[in-house]
Amino acid sequence: MRYDLRDMTRGNLWKQILVFSLPLMASNLLQVLFNMSDIAVVGQFAGSHALGSVGSTATLAALYSGFLIGMGAGVNVLTARFIGAREEENTRQTVHTAAVVCLGLGLILMALCFSLARPLLTLLGTKDELIDGAILYLRIYAFGLPAMALYNFGSAVLTATGDTKRPLLFLSIAGGLNICLNLFFVIVCKMAADGVALATIISQYTSAALVLRVLLRAQESYRLELKNFVFSGEKAQRILALGVASGMQHAIFAIANLFIQSAVNSFSAAVVEGNSAAANADSLVYEVMAAPYTACSTFISQNYGARNKKRIMQAYRVSLVYSFGVGAVLGLALMFFGGGFLRIFTPDPEVIAAGMEKLQIMGWSYAFSAFMDNTLAASRGLGKSAVPMAIVILGSCVFRVIWVYTIFAMFHTLTALYLLYIFSWTLTAIGQMVYFFRTYQKQTDGWEVPQTA
Repeated sequence: MRYDLRDMTRGNLWKQILVFSLPLMASNLLQVLFNMSDIAVVGQFAGSHALGSVGSTATLAALYSGFLIGMGAGVNVLTARFIGAREEENTRQTVHTAAVVCLGLGLILMALCFSLARPLLTLLGTKDELIDGAILYLRIYAFGLPAMALYNFGSAVLTATGDTKRPLLFLSIAGGLNICLNLFFVIVCKMAADGVALATIISQYTSAALVLRVLLRAQESYRLELKNFVFSGEKAQRILALGVASGMQHAIFAIANLFIQSAVNSFSAAVVEGNSAAANADSLVYEVMAAPYTACSTFISQNYGARNKKRIMQAYRVSLVYSFGVGAVLGLALMFFGGGFLRIFTPDPEVIAAGMEKLQIMGWSYAFSAFMDNTLAASRGLGKSAVPMAIVILGSCVFRVIWVYTIFAMFHTLTALYLLYIFSWTLTAIGQMVYFFRTYQKQTDGWEVPQTA
C-alpha cells in the first residue's frame, strides 16, 4: 500500500483533524494500557517488592521518556512546516538531521540514566528493600532509550506527513510483544523487575526498527537515505530549540508533581494508595487528549508553511473543540463509573473511596486543561517554544508549589490539594492564549487571506 503526503492546507478541517486524531488516540491509549499491563504482570506474578521496585522508577522514567517525546514534537513541527511549504530539500535536510540529533540525545540519556540510577533513586528516598530492584530495572531500561528516541523521531516524521495509522500499527505490534515477553520472562524465566525491563527494551527496538524501515523505503521527500545522508547545523539548532523546550516542559511537570506527591504522603496509607490508583485515570485522559494537540501543532505547521492565515486559526479552534470534548466525556465517565475503574487496581473499599475523592474533582476539571495544552501546541506549530515553556513553568509548576505551601497548608484537605489543578490550568491557559493570539497576529500580519479555506 502506498502512503502519500496528506495535504492539510485544504479540505474539511473537522473531518481531517478527526481522521488524523483517532489513530493517535488509539496509539496513546494502547501505550497507557501496555504500561498498566507491565505493572499488573509484575505485581501478580513477581510479588509486591518487584512491583514496588518498578513503581519507584516511574518518576525518573517519565523524565527521560518525556524529554524524548518533546524532541519528537520539535521534529514534527519543523517537518510539517516544510511539507506545507512544498520545500522538499528542507524536508530532506530536516529528516536526516533529526535522525542524528534524536539518536545522539538518546545515547546521552542512556548514559545518564545508567550512571545516575543509584544517586537519583537515593535522592528520591526509595525504600531500602526496593532500591536494588529499582536500580536494576532503571539500568536495563536505559539501554532502550536510543530505540525510544528513534521511534519518536520516525513517528514524528510520519505524523507530519499525515500518516498516523502506521505508528499505531507499529505500537500495537511492539506492545503485544511486550506483554508476551513480560509473561515469558516473569512466569517462565522467574525474573522480576529485570524481566519487565528486558521486555520493554526489546519491544522498543522492535518499534524503532519498524518505523525506520518505512522511512528507509519511502519514495517521498521525507525518506531516509544512508548513502546520501545530509546533516544541517541550522536545522539541528531549530530542532533543538523546539524539542528541548518541549522536553523540558515534561521534565518540569514531573518535578512539580513530586511536591504534590509529598502533600499526598501527609495523609493515610489508604489515601496514598487511592491517589496512586486514580493517577492511572490521569494518564488515560491526558494521553487520549494529547491526540488533538498533536493534530493542532501539525496542521498549524503545515498551514504556516503554506502561509494560509485563515486556516491556522480554524485548525486551532477545531482541535480545541475536540480536545475539550474528549476531556469532558472521559472525565464525566470517571465521575460516574470511576469505582469500577479503580477496582482494576485494588479491591480495598477504603482505597477506592479515597481514589474517588480525587476523581470527583478531576473528572469535571480535565476538559479545561485543553485550553492550556492546545494553545501550547498551537504556539509550537508557529515555531515558538521558549516563551510558552516559561509560561508553563510559572503557571503550572511554580504556582502549584506555592499552592501546596499556602492554600493546601492552610486547609490540609484533599479537596484543597486537588483544586490546584483547575486553578493552575486556568492561570496558564490565560497566559498561553494571550501569547498565541499576539504571536499569530504578528507573524501573519500582511499575509493574504485565501478566498477558500
